[in-house]
Order: sequence, then C-alpha cells, then structure tokens
Amino acid sequence: MRKIKFSQALNEALHQEMERDEDVFVLGQDVGRMGGDFGVTKGLWKKYGDRRVIDTPLSEAAMVGLSNGAAFTGLRPVVEIMFADFITECFDQIVNNAAKAHYMFSGQLKAPMVLRTANGGGFRAAYHHSQNPEAWLMNIPGITVVAPSTPYEAKGLMISSIRSDNPIVFFEHKMLYATAGEVPEEPYALEIGKAKIKREGKDITVIASMKMTEYALKAAEELEKEGISVEVIDPRTLVPFDKETIYDSVAKTNRVVVAYESPKTGGYGAEIAGMLNDEMFEFLKAPVKRVASLDCPVAFSPKLEDHTLPNYNDVLSGIKEVLDY
Repeated sequence: MRKIKFSQALNEALHQEMERDEDVFVLGQDVGRMGGDFGVTKGLWKKYGDRRVIDTPLSEAAMVGLSNGAAFTGLRPVVEIMFADFITECFDQIVNNAAKAHYMFSGQLKAPMVLRTANGGGFRAAYHHSQNPEAWLMNIPGITVVAPSTPYEAKGLMISSIRSDNPIVFFEHKMLYATAGEVPEEPYALEIGKAKIKREGKDITVIASMKMTEYALKAAEELEKEGISVEVIDPRTLVPFDKETIYDSVAKTNRVVVAYESPKTGGYGAEIAGMLNDEMFEFLKAPVKRVASLDCPVAFSPKLEDHTLPNYNDVLSGIKEVLDY
C-alpha cells in the first residue's frame, strides 16, 4: 500500500468528502489560496472556488459562529482554527451553542460541524502556539473530541467526523503532520469512539494518544528485549472514550501508565486514572502512573521546551516505575 504524510491524508479526506457531498465546505484563516498554514487544505480552493473554500478574517469567534449557523441549517462546515491555543477565542460558540443545540431543541436540531485545529509542542513555536487543550473540551457534554496518531487514522477519522451529525473538535498534533504511513486511496470511515490496540502485551498497559503513541511503541519495543511485554492502546477519540478496550486490557495486565502531552494537572490522564480507580480498582496491582507535561507554559527556549514536554525516556521510566511497584 502507498505511504503518504499525515497532512496529505487529511487533505485527501477533505477532497473526497467535498466531492461526495456538496454540503461540505471549508472555512478559516488562509485555507483558500494559501492552502492552510500546514498545507491541509491545499488544492481545495482551486477545485471548489470561493463558495466552498472561504478565507475568513482573523476572528475565531466569527469562524465558529458562522459554522454553527451553517450546521444548524443543514450544511457541513469544516472550520480550521490554525492553532489550538486560540480555541479560547471561540469558546462561547463551542460551549454554549454547538455543544448544547441538539439537547436544547430536544433532538430537532443538529450541529454537524468539524473544528480542525493544530495542537502540541516540539515545534519551537513558544507560549501561544504549543498548547494541548484537549482536556478543556472533555468537560463539555455534547462535544466529540478526536485525536488521531497516524495518517491512516487521520483520514478515516476525518471522514467519519465530517459525516457525523455531532459537533467535533479534531486535534492534529503539529509534530505528526510530516509523519508517513500506509493509507488507502479510496474513502473509508473509522468508528468514532473505538480505541486501537497498537501492540499486544501482558505485563503492563500503556494508554497514549497522538505524539505520545510513538514514544509508547518505542518504549514497548525496547522493553521487549528485557522480556517485558507492554500493551499499547491509542484511544483515538477522547470523547466518547472506549472504556471496554481499556478495561479488558487492565484486567489482563493489572498495571497502567497513561502518557499524554498536556499538563499533568487536570489532563485526560487524570480522568482515566479516576475511572480505573472507580471501576477497576480490584484489578490494579499498582497505582496508575501519569506521564505528562510539567504544569507550566511551553517556553520559547528549545532546552526549556524539551524539559517541559514528556519524552520517550519519561515513558520508559514511568513503565519501569510501575513494574517495580
């Protein structure tokens, strides 16, 4: 099978869905002629024109407000917020409009909107362009949170998100855009809310998403040389969350590490740890270990940024700590 980059997989998903359904349209800052800051919307404007690929003013609130109105009236907008840090500028539109519309109107109103945004550190983009705000969205009933880690998942989950009748925030880690993987040419949809076991194991479960999945798999490969069998699970979607796959794994391994890039306090790893404490406590032979960022902003200095963000060695040492408990 051919290999393409993560950004190309997203681009292909957009092309195929816009060709399939004329109600799908794209909007955001520089998504038209420029093709997006990371090239994800490349070629769409040339193919579909100004009516379906709209360059907007620099106002995230206006972008999402327009998308809400369009979605409520039957269209399927895909809006790009260039950097996830600026999702705060349109939080009211997400929290008080998109998330609640279906519930408020007793199911008579749908909000089929996808909000694409680039998150994550390691890009040397400093304080305002490096955050991982996925946990913010997890606390909002009505919002689906998608977070792929491979080009294959990026395409399949983007197609599923566009076809969904629910408002979706789709996180694209900046450091994954250039990674390559096998992706079918034809359109395909992956189930939203279904985790993926990336590596089978029996001694410990590592739950990792986006960039952290790469570190978890690398650690598992290294530990296999020492006779340690690590199971790696990628949630792929953080809301809804695939509890069944996690519970089955924990019942088998009895030890858990959760690796995520957002700050440790209040991150989604805390929710997973709490969930396992509530419902799987009798299976745990050690406390759930969280491997996450420090509770501080991501600095501009490369050395400080690297110190702040979790890395491969942090995941490796976290696994060993739990195994030694």
